[in-house]
Amino acid sequence: MEGKTLYTLLVYSENIAGVLNQITAVFTRRQVNIESLNVSASSIDGIHKYTITAWSDEDQITKITRQIEKKIDVVMAKFYRDEDLYIRETGLYKLSTPDVMANPEISRTVRRHDAFITEVNPTYVIVMKSGRTEEIMSLYHVLDDFGCILQYTRSGRIAVTRSPQEEVSMFLCERESGEQTGV
Repeated sequence: MEGKTLYTLLVYSENIAGVLNQITAVFTRRQVNIESLNVSASSIDGIHKYTITAWSDEDQITKITRQIEKKIDVVMAKFYRDEDLYIRETGLYKLSTPDVMANPEISRTVRRHDAFITEVNPTYVIVMKSGRTEEIMSLYHVLDDFGCILQYTRSGRIAVTRSPQEEVSMFLCERESGEQTGV
């Protein structure tokens, strides 16, 4: 991705059907691929939070953010660089139990990477790792070298800003006070 930066957009909207389609359509029209997408309820009742990552340049991501913010059901949209956010993902690794039992180095590797074994049965072992993308991928590559991975998946990014308060809360308070004063 030469000349591109991985940006994270945090989009807040009312919980209304079709908003996700409107948001992704903005990326499609600008021919920008979404790398990861996570949607969940936010800390504010009735407001959903979309965490979207995409490789872009600042000019293009600014335009995308403005277009998303113009959508009627979107409350707020803002883009961030990684250093402005606290970011986590989760990786799940399904490993062959016979391989894990035959090679104690696999279990040591899991512990060294601060991952957890969450289930064991005669066929497979489930390992879970939370952290940054690089940490999750690092464990994947080491386990893959052992040849013990049966399945692997990684969640989309979840993120919170490093500011002391959720910015959408401040935005909604300002908007509400403006409506009460007639501004």
